[in-house]
Amino acid sequence: MRKLLALALCLTSATIFAQGTVTGTVIDSEMDGPLPGATVMVEGTNNGTTTDFDGNFSLRVNSDSGQIKISFVGYTTKTLDFDLTNGSQDLGGIVLNADAGALEEIVITSFSLAIDRKTPVAVSTIKSEEIELRLSNKEFPEILQSTPSIYVHKQGGGYGDAEVRIRGFDDENVAVMINGVPVNDMENGNVYWSNWAGLSDVTQTMQVQRGLGASKVAVPSIGGTINIVTKSTDAEEGGSIFATTGNDGYQKYGGTVSTGLLDNGFAATVSLSKTTGNGFVDGTEFEGYSYFVNLAKKFNEDHELSFTAFGAPQRHGQRETSHLIQTFRASERGIKFNGDWGYLNGEVKHVQDNFYHKPQMSLNHYWDISDKMELSTALYASFGTGGGGGYEGEANLRSIDSPYRNGYLQPLNLDLVVADNIENGALGSETILYDSRNDHSWYGALSTLTTELNEDIDLLAGIDLRYYEGRHFQEVRDLLGGTYWLDEGSNENNLINVARVGDKINYNNDGLVHWEGGFLQAEYSKNDLSAFISLAASNTSYKRIDYFNYLDSDPEQKTDWISFFASSIKGGANYNLNDNHNVFANIGYFERAPFFDQVFQNFENDINEDAENQKIFSAEVGYGIRSSKLRANLNVYRTHWQDKPFTQSFFDDETGESYFANILGVNALHQGIEFDFSYKPLDNLTINGMASIGDWKWDSNVEDVMIFDEEQNPVLDEGIDLFLQDIPVGGSAQNTFALGGDYEPLPGTTIRANWTYVDELYSQFDILGVSSGADYSPWEIPSYGLLDVGLTHKFEFGGFEAILNSNVNNILGTEYVSFGFDGSDSNAETASVWYGFGRTYTVGMKINF
Repeated sequence: MRKLLALALCLTSATIFAQGTVTGTVIDSEMDGPLPGATVMVEGTNNGTTTDFDGNFSLRVNSDSGQIKISFVGYTTKTLDFDLTNGSQDLGGIVLNADAGALEEIVITSFSLAIDRKTPVAVSTIKSEEIELRLSNKEFPEILQSTPSIYVHKQGGGYGDAEVRIRGFDDENVAVMINGVPVNDMENGNVYWSNWAGLSDVTQTMQVQRGLGASKVAVPSIGGTINIVTKSTDAEEGGSIFATTGNDGYQKYGGTVSTGLLDNGFAATVSLSKTTGNGFVDGTEFEGYSYFVNLAKKFNEDHELSFTAFGAPQRHGQRETSHLIQTFRASERGIKFNGDWGYLNGEVKHVQDNFYHKPQMSLNHYWDISDKMELSTALYASFGTGGGGGYEGEANLRSIDSPYRNGYLQPLNLDLVVADNIENGALGSETILYDSRNDHSWYGALSTLTTELNEDIDLLAGIDLRYYEGRHFQEVRDLLGGTYWLDEGSNENNLINVARVGDKINYNNDGLVHWEGGFLQAEYSKNDLSAFISLAASNTSYKRIDYFNYLDSDPEQKTDWISFFASSIKGGANYNLNDNHNVFANIGYFERAPFFDQVFQNFENDINEDAENQKIFSAEVGYGIRSSKLRANLNVYRTHWQDKPFTQSFFDDETGESYFANILGVNALHQGIEFDFSYKPLDNLTINGMASIGDWKWDSNVEDVMIFDEEQNPVLDEGIDLFLQDIPVGGSAQNTFALGGDYEPLPGTTIRANWTYVDELYSQFDILGVSSGADYSPWEIPSYGLLDVGLTHKFEFGGFEAILNSNVNNILGTEYVSFGFDGSDSNAETASVWYGFGRTYTVGMKINF
C-alpha cells in the first residue's frame, strides 16, 4: 500500500495545483427539476465531472478564471464564465433547455427513476464514477453494501454468484431492472448476477428504491427495486481504455469508443472487456467477457430510435457445498477450501461450475405526439443458454473424506474415478459429470403514454407484455473414461437410455409463462407538494410440458394454461417544508402470483390446487435534510407479507426416497428504521455513513402441513404443525452500519476508506424442522466488520486524461462467516457455512481520449 501511495505522489508532478472550486446545480427546463448525469467541463481541458442525482456538481479547477461548459444529450450546451478571486464560486442554478434539433437520450425506464425531494420513496443512487473507482474485483451488487438495509454475500464465492437482499427479502422478492426492462427469472423470480457480470463497465446510474419503489411497470417488488441504467450514446466523440490486475491472477482489460453525434443525427457507442482469474476460493477459476452496443438515430422532430445490445458470456468454477466451520479450520487452505473440484490428467476439473450467456437487446422508440403528449415504447428480447455442472454415480465426491481425495480435505483425484469407470468396462460409467441446462427465450414490450392534463397533473398509462419459454434438461458432460451412462427409468419414452456425451438424462421439460400487465398513474406537482397514486394489474399464466415423465402419446404431457390475476394500488406524497427540509410518506397493497414450482408440484405436471396469490401491505414515512454541507435521510418502514408459499423438497437418506410438502399461509413482518448521511466539512473531504436496524420475524404458525411422496401419496396419517411465530428471518443481516470518507490531499489525488459492520445475521433453517412446540431460534452468526481502502490519482498522460486507481478490500484480513445453514443444534458446531473473502486487492489504470 505504501508503494502505491508513493507512486501516486510522484505522479502529482504531472499536475497543476488547483486554485479553487466551482459549484452549481443544473436544472432541466422541461421537468423543472434537477438534471443528473450532465457533463461539466473546464473549457479547453480534460478537467471535468458530472452532476449527481440532484443536479449538483463540485469541480476543482486549475486556474483563477475561465469558462465552464455544461452539456447533456438532447439539451443545448451552456458556457459560463467563472472567477475564483475569492477561492471558490457558486454558479447557482443553471437551466439547460431541450434542443429540438439534437439527439435525445431515450431511456424508457426514466419514468421509474426517483427524483430527490419529489418522489416519495426511500432511495439511494450510485453513479458510474463511484462504481468504477470502488468496485474493484468485487461482485457487481457488492457496490450496494454501504446502502441501508441491504445485505450482499458471495454465496460460495464463485464469479458472479453473489446474492443481494433488501430489508430481509431475498432476490426473488427484489425487482431488478436494466433500463427499465425486468430481468428476474420469469419462473422463480431469482436474479443470476453472473449473467450481468459486465454491467459494471457500462452502468451510468444504479438506483436502489427500498420498499414499494417508484416503478410504474407492473413489477411487484416486496423488498425493493434495483434499477440499472446503462450508458447511452455519448454526446461527444471519444472513448477510453483500461487495464486492471489483482490478487489470485485477476486480470481485466477493455475499452469504450463513441462516434459522438454526427451531422446526420446518428451516434454509436461500443464497449468491450475481458476478465479472467483463479478466484479467491480454490477451484473457482473464471473467464468472462462483456460487450455493449448502443446505436441511436433522430429521424425528425417527432421520432427517435435507440438500439441497445449487451451481454456477458462467462464460465466459472463454483463452491456449491457449504461445510462445518471445523472443516475449514482443519484444511490447510482455511477459508479458501472448496470440496467441489479436483484434478484430471494433471489439469483442474470443476465438478461444480456454471456457464452462461444471456444477451439482451432492446429497441426504444420515442414519439413526441404533441406539446402535451408523448409515447415511449421498448421492444426487447433475451436468449439464455447455459447452466451448471454436477456429478452423479457411485463415487462419493461430495464427502470431505472421500477416498477419491488422496487424503483428508484434498482436491478430488478424478483419475481414480476414471480408473473405476474403465474397470467397469462394458457396464458403462459408474460416475459421470453432467450439466443441468436452463436455456430460455424471452420477448417483451413496454409502452408508456404520458399526457399533461394541466400544469399540475400528469397522467401516465402503460402496458407490460412478456412471453417466456424455459427449456430445462440435464445432459452428459463427461463420461470420465467410461463408454456410456445407463439412465434407467427417467424417460417414459426410452426406459433404457444408453446415454453418451450430449445426451439428455434424468429430466427434460419446458416451462412457459405469459404475462400481461398494465398500469395507470396520476402525478401531481405544484410548488412544494408532489404526490402520486398508481393502479396496476397483471395476469400471469403458466404451462408445463414434460417430455420424460409422460409418454408422447399421453395428453397429460402438456398442461393447460394456469392463470393468476393480481392487482396493486400504491400512493405517496412528498412535501418540501423549505429549501432544506422535506417529508414524505407512501403506502401500498399488492398481490403477487405464486412462482412456477409452487403451481406444479414435485417437478411434475401435478397442479397445486391450493396455490394462491401472496398479499403484501407496506407503509413508510421519511424525512430529509439538504444543505450545502449536509445531506441526510431518515425513514421508518413496515411490510406485512401474507400467504407466502413454500414448496419444500427433501431427500431421506434412510429410505432413499424424495418427499415434498406445500406449506401455505405463512406470514412475515419486516419493519425497521434507516438513516444515511453525507457530510462535506471541507471542499476536499466528504464523510458518508448509514445505519439500519431491522426487526424481521415470521408472523404465524401453520397447522396440518401434509408431506407427500413422489407419487403424491401422503406419508403421514395426519399433517404436522409448524411453530414459526416470532422466529427471526434468516439469511440477511437485520442490523447494518457503515462509515466512510473521501479525502483529497492533493489536486487529483483521493484517498478513501469505508467500514461496514454486520449484526444479527441469522442462518437459514429448514421450516419443516420447526415442528415442535419448543422455543426455537436459528444460529446467530457472529457479527463482523470490514474495512476497505482505496487510492485514486488523476493526471495528464501524453495529452490525455489518465486515472490510476487501487483498492484493498478487507484490508485487516478479517475472517468471517457470510452465510450459514442451521444444523441440528442451532449452534456454530453443527451449522454449515460459507466464509467471506479475506484480503483482496486491485490496481488499474484508465486513459480517456
